[in-house]
Amino acid sequence: MLCFWPEVQAGAVPDLCWGEGIAPKDARTASGVVSPPFKRRPERDLAVEPWKPWDELLAELQAKEENAKLGGGRDRQEAQKAKGKMLCRERLEALVDPGSFHEINALAETQTFEFDMQKKKILGDGVVTGFAAIQGRKVFVYSQDVTVFGGSAGRAHGEKINLMLRMARKAGAPVIGLYESAGGRLQDGMQNESGYGQMFFENTQCSGVVPQIAGIMGACTGGGVYSPAIMDFIIQVKKTAPMFITGPGVIKEVTGEEISFDRLGGTGVHTRRSGVAHLAADNDAHCCQLIRRLLSYLPSNNREAPPAVEVRDDAERINQVLTEIVPAEPTKTYDMRLVISELMDLGDFFEIQPAFAKNMVIGFGRLDGKSVGVVANQPRHLGGVIDIDAADKAARFIRFCDCFNIPLVILADVPGYMPGSDQEYKGIIRHGAKMLYAFSEATVPKVTIVLRKYYGGAIPAMCCHETGADLLLAWPTAEFAMIGSKAAVPILYRKEIAKAADPEKLRREKIVEYKETIMSPYYSASKQYIDGVIRPADTRRWLIWSLDLLKDKKVEGQPWKKHGNLPL
Repeated sequence: MLCFWPEVQAGAVPDLCWGEGIAPKDARTASGVVSPPFKRRPERDLAVEPWKPWDELLAELQAKEENAKLGGGRDRQEAQKAKGKMLCRERLEALVDPGSFHEINALAETQTFEFDMQKKKILGDGVVTGFAAIQGRKVFVYSQDVTVFGGSAGRAHGEKINLMLRMARKAGAPVIGLYESAGGRLQDGMQNESGYGQMFFENTQCSGVVPQIAGIMGACTGGGVYSPAIMDFIIQVKKTAPMFITGPGVIKEVTGEEISFDRLGGTGVHTRRSGVAHLAADNDAHCCQLIRRLLSYLPSNNREAPPAVEVRDDAERINQVLTEIVPAEPTKTYDMRLVISELMDLGDFFEIQPAFAKNMVIGFGRLDGKSVGVVANQPRHLGGVIDIDAADKAARFIRFCDCFNIPLVILADVPGYMPGSDQEYKGIIRHGAKMLYAFSEATVPKVTIVLRKYYGGAIPAMCCHETGADLLLAWPTAEFAMIGSKAAVPILYRKEIAKAADPEKLRREKIVEYKETIMSPYYSASKQYIDGVIRPADTRRWLIWSLDLLKDKKVEGQPWKKHGNLPL
């Protein structure tokens, strides 16, 4: 047993005391209790019982730590930097608060024996994992190292990431992955499934529990794109970080099509056409800045309220300029983003997927210092109509906000769903239903403001009372109808117009009559379909009043179910 004599504590007795023997009468522990029997340890035979002094042990640990930082070697690291890209550890340093990163499993190695992998072990196995802080808030992070086996994920690599995902759920903290991967590691074969394949399961378990953000900072191919695809937001770096399942070489071999990496999976594709990426970053550093900004609007987990910041804007500020931004004429266009910026604190609006489905605007802002999610039609593009992509874009955002207790502000100016055979063939019925489902399912506070058009099947899609709006308000310019007056009148008064002495005059009169009765916001207000007609200048104030009223909203009487069946 180890003895604690004062002489030992003072360093006078250099060796540990073990075994049998009788302690001197004056030999006592620090607490005054006589120490147990002892005898001085004999010199060890290093051949039989080797041991190292502390200086050697600590030097060995430091050497391993330094070796782990080399990844695939200095040559490969220099080649990475020559492409204008950060190293995996530099990315983490740019992302998190200075000095806050603590690495976990830095010394992990592949356990694969096939293909001489035991001779190719690299500490860390191609991914750096750990915990840190962003703006003082705890996060779990991982960054793939392309200098190690091309960033490919084998069992050990995947198990490191999976630990971060599980720990994030337990700790209730966001998880951020910085990706650059050639996909699954071929040498690991089916061993991948307990590490790499398991990653998709862990991402799914985190979904709706903690925010998950993916930064695509280098080429991600094959299975390497599926973990980001399950996460909540993807931010892709321009020019240096394409994403695709099958590369140009295979595509040419199978189909004969020749295509470049960028045209196949660059930001131009994924932020504009496919909608896979939510934001495009100019470079690695910009990507980290966007992640930090995005995280500032989000709670750490699904049991917390969104973060509030110090209020630096007047909650009673009026918005006289809105009548200059939005024309009273329903056929004239305007930019909905100007309306949103005018309403948000200090004009700050963080738009999500700005280049995809531009007829729908989504993003985060703050009202009276509190985070809100905004869903709005964009009359500047396709008149604000809802098509397949717009419905998908809005529905997923609505569901994210509902997962993480972020109130929803809906600004409606919508002529309906996009007509046409192309949309019907591609499933506008199924895709359009996603918005109906998302709003109906969401339990967060929902306040809808109708600016102008509110037509047809798009009425419930933009959150009316029947699909869950807690308050539904309208401007004097709002129009409520199944279809516009010019389309409705020829249907409703076809016979009367045909028999009239002056058909065109009667048609114009009926259009005016239809607009001033059925379509009028006052008609809807009289029947309590809407909760009030407000002045545009009071819109910000009404939103703040409403959300404050609804901040403790509780939903009761929900039917028991495992989960619903979203029309995917």
